[in-house]
Amino acid sequence: MELKITIAIADDELLFRQGLISILGKEKQIDILFDAKDGDDLMSKLRKAKVLPELVITDLKMPGLNGVEATKLIKKEFPCIKIIALTSYFSKPFIVNMISIGAVAYLAKNSTPKLMLTTIKEVAEKGFYYDPQVIKFIHEGLLNQNDDHVKSSFDTTYFTKREKEVLDLICKQYTTNEIAEFLFISPRTVEGHRNNLLLKTESKNLAGLVVYAIQNKIVNLEETF
Repeated sequence: MELKITIAIADDELLFRQGLISILGKEKQIDILFDAKDGDDLMSKLRKAKVLPELVITDLKMPGLNGVEATKLIKKEFPCIKIIALTSYFSKPFIVNMISIGAVAYLAKNSTPKLMLTTIKEVAEKGFYYDPQVIKFIHEGLLNQNDDHVKSSFDTTYFTKREKEVLDLICKQYTTNEIAEFLFISPRTVEGHRNNLLLKTESKNLAGLVVYAIQNKIVNLEETF
C-alpha cells in the first residue's frame, strides 16, 4: 500500500484555497489534513493537531501572521514539517529569503497543477525541489550576498571524497536510491554520508545542504540545467 503524503494548506484567498483543495483532493497519493485562512490559523491548528502534516503549502502574503513569519515559527516548533512557499511574487529576493529561512520548495501562484503535483511529490521523496529558475535565483542571490554571510575560509578537506560526491548528487536532486546506484553503494551508506553532511554543515535539512554548497561554491547547479 502506497503511503499518503499528508498536507496542510494556508491561504487567505478562499477561492484559491478551495481550488487547491479540489485539485489536490483528487490525488490518491495526497491526504489534506486541514486548511487555514492565515498564519495564525495555521499555527493554531498545527499546535492542536493530533497528527502533523508532512508538508505545509503556505501563501507568503497573508493578513496577520504572514507566510514568512509562519515558516520561521514552523521551523522552530515543528522542524520535521517541510514548507512549500506559495506566492504571486516570484522574485529573487522573496525566493532567496524563503529558502534561507527553511522553505524546501517555491511555487508561483500561476503555476500549473502539474507543476504543483510534481513539486509536492518531489519534496515528499527527496526532501526539497527547486526548478531551474529557482536554482538560478538561489545562485545569483546567495553568491552576491555580503561576504559576512559566506564562509569564505572553506576548507576543501572538510569533506571526504565520497561525501563530496554524495553532496553533489543531493544538490542535483537525486534520490537516495539513485545516488546509491550511481555510486555503487547501498542506500544505507548514502544515508550515513547524508547524515554526516548535515552534521558537518549544521544544516537542518537537505535544502540547507544545497544553500551551504552554493554559498561555499562546492557545486554549481546552474551547470546541471
